[in-house]
Amino acid sequence: MLADLHVGSPFNGVDKLRMIVEITQQAMPDLILLPGDFVIHGVVGGNFEAPETAAKLLGNLHASMGVYAVLGNHDWWLDPTRVRSALEAESITVLEDRSARIIDGECAFSLVGVSDYWEGPHDVQKAIASVPKNETSLLFTHNPDLFPDVPDHVTLTVASHTHGGQVYIPGIGRPMVPSKYGERFAIGHIIESGRHLFVSSGIGTSILPIRFLVPPEITILVLENGAR
Repeated sequence: MLADLHVGSPFNGVDKLRMIVEITQQAMPDLILLPGDFVIHGVVGGNFEAPETAAKLLGNLHASMGVYAVLGNHDWWLDPTRVRSALEAESITVLEDRSARIIDGECAFSLVGVSDYWEGPHDVQKAIASVPKNETSLLFTHNPDLFPDVPDHVTLTVASHTHGGQVYIPGIGRPMVPSKYGERFAIGHIIESGRHLFVSSGIGTSILPIRFLVPPEITILVLENGAR
């Protein structure tokens, strides 16, 4: 997962993205998910970078199971059609409110993409309509506030958006998480009633270019058969 790239935010320019792509390819991932916020819309410092610039570099990503994206709220605020077109021009599949069947050797599952909770239709039922309930399924979306709406039979949901709060103060917590649930879905592996969610802390920043005890990350998840 390469989440919340926010290309153009302070310390997250084109050269940084080029390095991120190189490191990601060195990890030889089977599947690459890009859960939104490719651009930055309103930030202290930094410089605006066109989505076409970021997409061109992301077009160098390759994985045997493919490279898939959904849009984040910043992408919608800029221009969702433009961001989507930029990604698709680089052969990155934008999987919004629909699913794809992934088969690679003996590994087979459904990948479900759901549009942004704040700005997109985020139609979960439409997205999973063709996915059998007894099939392994991986749902990815930008905003984890969607998680309560995800059906029980979805094996794993992954999201981003929160940046892990960007700041963590021991003994106090995360003062600012952009979620109506506060810190509930702020970061990491969350299990509720046997349902699994993973939230990446992401790479870029928004509002203020500050991270404290919440380092940026290229998220690598290892999924094993029967882990649920």
